[in-house]
Amino acid sequence: MNAAAPLSEPQTLIEAIRYFADPDVSLRTMVALRWPNGVCCPTCGRSDVRFIATRRMWECKEKHPRRQFSAKVGTIFEDSPIDLGKWFAAIWMVANCKNGISSYEMHRALGVTQKTAWFMDHRIRLAMQIGTFLKMGGEVEADETFIGGLAKNMHRHVRERKIKGTGGSGKAAVLGIVERGSDERTSRIKTSHVPNVKRRTLAPEIRASVEPGATVYTDALKSYLGLSDAYDHQTIDHAIEFVNGNVHTNNVENFWSLLKRTLKGTYVSVDPAHLDAYLDEQAFRFNEREHNDGARFR
Repeated sequence: MNAAAPLSEPQTLIEAIRYFADPDVSLRTMVALRWPNGVCCPTCGRSDVRFIATRRMWECKEKHPRRQFSAKVGTIFEDSPIDLGKWFAAIWMVANCKNGISSYEMHRALGVTQKTAWFMDHRIRLAMQIGTFLKMGGEVEADETFIGGLAKNMHRHVRERKIKGTGGSGKAAVLGIVERGSDERTSRIKTSHVPNVKRRTLAPEIRASVEPGATVYTDALKSYLGLSDAYDHQTIDHAIEFVNGNVHTNNVENFWSLLKRTLKGTYVSVDPAHLDAYLDEQAFRFNEREHNDGARFR
């Protein structure tokens, strides 16, 4: 099995669909991405493995359980009978459609069932998690928002059941932390679905994500009080103004606009149990926005 990926890699969706329609091309691409230094056994690490062409699998020479393995083992594709060509087309769409792509759209585009498309969507979102231990530094913005349906769009009996108070009552709270960009790099965001916007909830999230000594900009919400012991904490009161020199939360507010456009326009309704997955998807596209479609896919 030649591990080298073919030349002329796709740069648009139509090119990607044509390119990955060939199962040999898809497999070579997968091998090149996963094993750039040559195929090795995912169980024991041996590199002198034998390719079984009839089954499109490898066999390790060491005798142990799971000697035979495919390129899908240990990835989001594992235990899935869906061919890599459809997986790659799905990844291309999720990574590059600015407002996301629903499972119904994917089901029609790929010729799979809606349940299969939903499964693929969430596997891909799982792979989009930031998953980094690196903390943010420099100038950082923190802000909270609420995700949920508008009361005016609900039927009366639904509104009475869901809306028990004012403001964010009955909605899911989300915290966003943005590290401002510079001439060398773009800004990046980290989001988290939090149980509430109280000080005991928001402050630990910020301390876990931002290194001490950074400048932290927030609005005047009292939940952010107490950060000055570790940060240069500056606030902007949105009841008075939205920008005061360098003090603002416009970058994270911009992300909220993109997120809510995606959730309301494409996905329409999101179960709070799955909200983190949708946050990971939107944060991935935001953090990788300087790349073209081909680079973002890889």
